Amino acid sequence: MKPTILVVDDEPSIVLSLQVLMQRAGFDVRIARDGDEALRSVEDYTPDLILLDAMMPKRDGFDVCQTLRTNPAWKSLPIIMLTARSRDVERQKGLALGATDYITKPFSTRDLLTTVRRHLGLPATGRVEPAP
Repeated sequence: MKPTILVVDDEPSIVLSLQVLMQRAGFDVRIARDGDEALRSVEDYTPDLILLDAMMPKRDGFDVCQTLRTNPAWKSLPIIMLTARSRDVERQKGLALGATDYITKPFSTRDLLTTVRRHLGLPATGRVEPAP
C-alpha cells in the first residue's frame, strides 16, 4: 500500500501543486483546506505524513499540530509545516508544538520530496511503488 500524505493548505494553487508533486512521486494524497477539516480527516483515517500550512482560516497550523500531539495515537505522526513564515521564532514555535520539520515557502520541490521520504523512512529518490 502506498503511503498517504495529507496536504493541509487554504491556497488552491499550493494544494494543487503539492497534490501533483506527491502523486507523481507515487503517494496517495488527501486534501484539507483548513485546520478543522484537517483534524476531521486525521480522525477518519490517519495519514502516514502531514504537510501542514501554518496560516489558515478557522484553526491555524500551529493549533492543529498542538492538538494532534495531545493524542497518543498521533504522537509519532510526521508533521511537516510548510509556511511563508520564515522568522526563526516561528520555526521554533512550530517545532516546540510538535512539528517534525519546518520548511519555508517558496521551497524546492526536490528538497521537499527528500524531506518527505526521509520522514517516512524511504530512499531519497525514486517513485514509491506499492507492495506486491
